[in-house]
Amino acid sequence: GSSSIRMWKNMREVFPEFQIINTGFGGSHASDLYYFLEDLVLDYHPIKTFIYEGDNDLASGKSVRKTLKDLVAVVAGIRFRYPGMPIVCIAAKPSISRWKLRAKYQRFNHKLALWVKKQQDLEFADVWQPMLLEGGQLNESLFIEDGLHMNSEGYRIWQTALAPYVSLKF
Repeated sequence: GSSSIRMWKNMREVFPEFQIINTGFGGSHASDLYYFLEDLVLDYHPIKTFIYEGDNDLASGKSVRKTLKDLVAVVAGIRFRYPGMPIVCIAAKPSISRWKLRAKYQRFNHKLALWVKKQQDLEFADVWQPMLLEGGQLNESLFIEDGLHMNSEGYRIWQTALAPYVSLKF
């Protein structure tokens, strides 16, 4: 995942019963993850992988179709080495700085969820909806000053949204 994953500093503390390796890096696109898949994922011999991509791709002007195509390649690369390993695709999050792109993000999340539903050993974790207020407005209190990255409350929402997927059961 991108800096939203990299900046989740207490990830190991909120899920202490699991060995979590955070290989997120700032500015990551799905195509970058594919390129560095060996170093960032495969070499660790994971038993479950979480993917957070799409946020930077869409913001940089990539289409929903291209971003999904790149994610499909990432999943295929993981499946080639580790057939049947559970993978969780995390929805692109809303943010203050990218709120003007929300329709594109919503299309991406919808298409990603539909694609995931047709796959085996693949799950979709929705972090978009829990970050909204009633009425569908963005909860701006979840972000640090840059309007893109989350504060501790934003990560608490992610913790709740991802907890059901962190267990070893799938």
